[in-house]
Amino acid sequence: MAIFQTSDINIYYEVKGKKDSVHCIAFLNGVMASASSWALLTPLFINMGWRVILHDFRGQLNSDKPEGPYTFKDHVEDAKALFEHLGVNKVHLVGTSYGGEVAMKFAIEYPEMVKSITVIDSVSELDTNLKDLVKTWKELCDSGDGETFFWGMAPAIYSSKFLNDNHDLLAHRAQAIKDNPGEYLEGQKILYDTFHDDVYMTDQLDRIKCPALIVCGENDTLKPPKFSKIIADNIAKSEYIIIPDCGHVVIFEKPKVLESALVGFILKNEFP
Repeated sequence: MAIFQTSDINIYYEVKGKKDSVHCIAFLNGVMASASSWALLTPLFINMGWRVILHDFRGQLNSDKPEGPYTFKDHVEDAKALFEHLGVNKVHLVGTSYGGEVAMKFAIEYPEMVKSITVIDSVSELDTNLKDLVKTWKELCDSGDGETFFWGMAPAIYSSKFLNDNHDLLAHRAQAIKDNPGEYLEGQKILYDTFHDDVYMTDQLDRIKCPALIVCGENDTLKPPKFSKIIADNIAKSEYIIIPDCGHVVIFEKPKVLESALVGFILKNEFP
């Protein structure tokens, strides 16, 4: 756990595994998440002796939350500066939801640094439903209550089965958010504005030349499979998979299924 200072803010990051390994993978968070959210997917890469990089975006839990607006390019520049600070020349990027959108933008802006991208439950454009949801998310933040915020968001994020089967776990997460200072929710609002205003990149996806794995939960109602299909159709070297009986947060709901797909894809593009 460490802090990296960019030109204007402090970015929280972690490096796990073999810290000087040439085999490097970086995990990019969903909007409500943090570096700790990848705990179910990092151990295999750590055990293989890879270097694993995690960080919180500006506006997220443990990083600074400067006044907005932000752009996805801001997140890309923060990540690039962090990778350069760590001596990383090329990296596999794995991003879920908001993090998948950052991964795509990174591959568009700095293709020479990217070995592959894995984009999980993400979009490259919005429809009316998503725009309306962003408004609802911000209203939940304005409640000022982290627990109310979490349970208001939960039905759009998790499948009904996962909600029913994991109520105690989710209640713990709700309490953890409630215990965060108010600046957490203010940071969320800025990130939602970034998503609403700047996620449009469908017309830039043909600039992504690296291999891309596009993943979506079959029952994702927040960012349905139609959005992942748009992404896959516009990236030349893409593979597209749907994970059955799964909602938006594949990394929690089906981590072992995702792990199998992810490891196979990463290894074949690390050792072609």
